[in-house]
Amino acid sequence: MDRMNTLAPAVSQVPQTAQELLDRFAEDCSLRRMTPETIRSYVSNLRTIAAFLEGRNRSFLDLASDDLKAILSFALHDRGVRPKTIRAYFSALSCLCDFLVYEGLMGSNPVPLFRKRYLRDYKKRGPGSDGFERQLLTVEQMRDLIGGTLDPRDRAILMVLAKTGVRRDELVRLDVDDIDIGTMTMRLKAHPKRTNLVLFIDDECARAIRAWLAVRRNYALASGCAALFVGEHGDRLKRQGVYEVVTSRALAAGLHDPASRDPRRRLSPHALRHWFTTWLRRNGMRREFIQELRGDVRGDAIDIYDHICPEELRKAYLACMPRLGL
Repeated sequence: MDRMNTLAPAVSQVPQTAQELLDRFAEDCSLRRMTPETIRSYVSNLRTIAAFLEGRNRSFLDLASDDLKAILSFALHDRGVRPKTIRAYFSALSCLCDFLVYEGLMGSNPVPLFRKRYLRDYKKRGPGSDGFERQLLTVEQMRDLIGGTLDPRDRAILMVLAKTGVRRDELVRLDVDDIDIGTMTMRLKAHPKRTNLVLFIDDECARAIRAWLAVRRNYALASGCAALFVGEHGDRLKRQGVYEVVTSRALAAGLHDPASRDPRRRLSPHALRHWFTTWLRRNGMRREFIQELRGDVRGDAIDIYDHICPEELRKAYLACMPRLGL
């Protein structure tokens, strides 16, 4: 028997329901070390698409060009979603099709050619076509946002997001023991999208964290809860909780319009990472230092040998991080 045929993977058992297929897809994404939030987003978007396909007596396993056109029309006209969401739908769908091809349940992935033909200029036609993907706050607006937040927990959350540029996932996973006020540093948990785990904080951020820790004990903390930020029931604050903190405080400061379709008039937690990056750059920080603080993978081969001195990075951070006067 030909050795290549012996080693060829067998076709997987055909899933009986869309939910079974999505469960297997999610498990595959986890094995590929995708972040939990990426998996959650993919599965959520695919459930919406699955419900639409079932209404047409179709399934993911027999996708054709007409189905993709119908999905696009459904997103545009029936749901009226933003271009960013349309791109997210088809990104999730393409990833699923790649999985089905690998499992031997689909001959080829039809999504890439469809995206090239129909979606390549959606970003240019959508809101923010002048290049701003999201709202960029001025230093004064950030001062108003955080300065107008009196709740110690919410103030500390906003300060950490702005002064460190961490993602929501990284913020909610912080424990009290991850903060070292003495050395003005915080240590993040390992994350698939992050390379640098040690970040600096300045005195403004340290004061906000200290003020929160002074009252954190007043919460009815869940047994053994080590989380830095906790919710109203005393357990670890979740992603949605962080989103609600940012948007509610931004709404009160006149910086967030939840009804607007223009991303420049809405403020999400990721906009604070955008602020962190932009203002470090505008204040003269070297690009590779910003990449290090953001935890980005630096792409050039020479970067492998370019070791950044932590003390030099700390001094650059303190010199370039905007002062809010809080």
